[in-house]
Order: sequence, then C-alpha cells, then structure tokens
Amino acid sequence: MDVDTIAAISTGPGAGAIAMVRVSGPEAGEVLLRLAPALEAIPAPRMARVVDICEPDDGEVIDRAVATYYRKPESYTGEDVVELTCHGGVMAPRLVLGACLAAGARQAEAGEFTKRAYLRGKLDLIQAEAVSDLIEARSRAFHRAALRHMERGLSTRITGLRESLVHLESLLVHHIDFPEEDEPPVALDVIAEEAKGVVRELDALLVTAPEGELLREGALTVFAGRPNAGKSSVFNALLGEERAIVTEEPGTTRDALEETVQLGGFPFRLVDTAGLRESEGRVEQLGIEVALRYLKGADIVLFCIPASEETSEEDRGFLEKITAPVVLLETKADLAGGPERDTTDLRGLAGAVRVSALSGQGLDQIRQLLPELAYSGLVGDHRDQPILTRQRHIRALKIARSEVEFFRSSLEDGLPAEIASTHLRPAETALEEVLGVITVDDVLDVVFREFCVGK
Repeated sequence: MDVDTIAAISTGPGAGAIAMVRVSGPEAGEVLLRLAPALEAIPAPRMARVVDICEPDDGEVIDRAVATYYRKPESYTGEDVVELTCHGGVMAPRLVLGACLAAGARQAEAGEFTKRAYLRGKLDLIQAEAVSDLIEARSRAFHRAALRHMERGLSTRITGLRESLVHLESLLVHHIDFPEEDEPPVALDVIAEEAKGVVRELDALLVTAPEGELLREGALTVFAGRPNAGKSSVFNALLGEERAIVTEEPGTTRDALEETVQLGGFPFRLVDTAGLRESEGRVEQLGIEVALRYLKGADIVLFCIPASEETSEEDRGFLEKITAPVVLLETKADLAGGPERDTTDLRGLAGAVRVSALSGQGLDQIRQLLPELAYSGLVGDHRDQPILTRQRHIRALKIARSEVEFFRSSLEDGLPAEIASTHLRPAETALEEVLGVITVDDVLDVVFREFCVGK
C-alpha cells in the first residue's frame, strides 16, 4: 500500500473564483506547516484556517488560502488530508501545487485519491467508479444512478446475491458431508429452487443493462424523412437553439449534425440527417449514405412527414427498412388542417405526434414520449432502482448467472451434488470482483485511469 504523500489540483482548469489543491498521505500536515510558516502547529481537524501560502525555499507569499486538515481515518482517502482552497484561474492553483511538491509531496496520478480511499476501505469498487460517474454525468438520470451507486444501492444488491450463494454452498456442504446427521439435509430439489431464485435476481439486474448503457452515452435518436420535411426545424426546437440551417430549399442538410440534450432528465443524442430520396448529386448522395448509417445504429427514429402531405410510397419504403422504434412526426402542423393521418398501414410505429416548430405544438409530447420509449424501465416508480451502467459489472453478472444456472440445471439433471457445486465458487468470484472484494492490479488500473487527476 502507498505510504508517500501526494498532491494535485482537484478542481477543473479555467477561470473561476476558487480552486482546491488536495494533499493526502502521512506527511500532509507537515507539508502544510512548510507552506504556512505562520502556523505553529497542525490545525485542529476540520477547522478552517486562513493562511498565507509561501514558497518553502524562500518564503515568498504565493496566495492566501483556506486550509482544512482532516485526520485519518476521518477523511476522503482514509489518510491525513489537507485541502487548500485558493484563488481560482490558472496561475494561483498551479503555484500552490508547485509549492506542495517542493514541500515534499508527489504529483498524484489519475484517480489516485479515490484509489487510496478504496484500498483503505472507505469505498467499495462500485462506489469508487460512481465517483467518476458523478463527475462525468451529463444528465439528471445518470447523476441519479451514480448517486444510488455511491449510496451502496447496487453494492447492497450484489452483496445480498453473494450471501445467497454462500448459503447455497452451506446447504450443499451439509448434504454432502453430513448425510446421516439427525437433522436431515435439505433436499436437492429445494436447493435447486433457491438457485432459481438467485438466477431471477441476477436477471432483474441484467435487464437494466441496456438502459444503463444508454444513460452513459445517450439514446441515439435520428431524424429522418424526405428533404424539406421539417427535420431541422424540430431538431433546433428541441435543442432550443438554431443549430441546423433551415431554408425552404430541399436538401439543405448535407451531413449529420449531432447534439446531446436532456429530455425529461434523460440523455439523448439527437442527430439531424440529410433528406432521404433518390439523388444523382454526389454530395447529397454522400449525406444520404451517412443518414442510412445512423439509421442502422439508431435507438429511436423520428420520421418526419409534413402534416399537409400524404405518405408516399418512398416514405413507406424507407420505413420498412428501419428496425429501431419509429415515432412519426407530422411536421409543419401549423400549416395543415383537417384530420390526423391514418397510420394503420404503417408498420412498427411506436407513436405519432403532430408537431410545429413555429408554434411549439407537440414539442412537449415528444419530450415526454422519448424517455418512455428509450428508458421505460427507469421512469416512474423504477427511477431509483439500482441499474448496471458499466460493462465490467455486466460481464461479471453474466458470468455469475451462467454459473448459477449450470449449477441449478446440473442438480435437476441428477448430476452429483459434489460436481454441481463446482459452479458456485466461480459465480461468487465474479460478484466479488464487482465489489472489489478480490481484485487484480490490471482491474484497478483500468478503473482508476479513467479518473481525472485530483480525484
């Protein structure tokens, strides 16, 4: 375990009123005394002190800062920690950090503060990853999921599953090693049924994985339709800014424009694409090819047809090729009268909305409909349930599920309990790796190198 003292700027670069430099390790208090000669002793824990920060070698004042000392283990890292809140900007925090390094600290590596917190038992590995997710969250829903992980929501579920596997092992040990005890062993069919319950619980977590992954990147939502169908106008209206060029001339959009937006607190990657039509122009054809590539990877397609126009055979042809859920947007609704379009002959529609980018008609309906389509398992009563948002967790839980299912089916097929039980330990190991109960250095390197320096 590391025994040296590290330091780093823990706030983002750029203009700002304040910044923070964090020091952690056994010499943190001594580093503070070398920087602030006016202090006669290390301050009382958690008592903020205003001090002049000086260069250790010549005593030149660098900045005036607020120094707070945290005594181990009552700190973020579980070590002695000093936090120096100095003036923001570029130079002040750099100079304060340089003084910390001159006073005996080492420049921290990416994620090293949180790594130390994990190694000293302040956080489990899921919580440590959630720290990074909280920092990187670009939507309210992803922030909420990361916060639940920080509060051990997912850790508690996985710990409970691991305990269930340990319980199954204990039942098998009694069955195998003490078959003639006064108390009869639990029947194998009962043990198999308990294993089935563990599989169901693993499935309940794994079913959240697709939406959990969408939370990280945003649901790819592609505007499609013929040229001049109003795609760019609705795209701009949902963004709240004039991002795409809008003219009355068909074929204005020649390339895909992508922007991330929150709708109902959930992240969406909105993509405005070139109009779909048969074209002989090379530039426009390239734009259509890009649009078709986006459509193949789309999570949702917003297919636009002007409300005043009929559904053409070309529209139907494009719709039949789309495999993602499709919402039909009847655009330019402010220019159309009469009844709504008959969509009974359009297969696979997940919804239809009359929308006007000019009047705002239908925009709120789109903002409500898209989260229900992309994140149906996370809205309403399910919004606070633990979900899987990282591939590392998903892979491990799939391994655990596979091993427990092998165990269950082996018992039901009459395989000796001694042989069937060999599947339980790999399942436990997979869950322990998620929690960080057992780890290898390679796993830790992958987890913490994603962090920013200073966290």
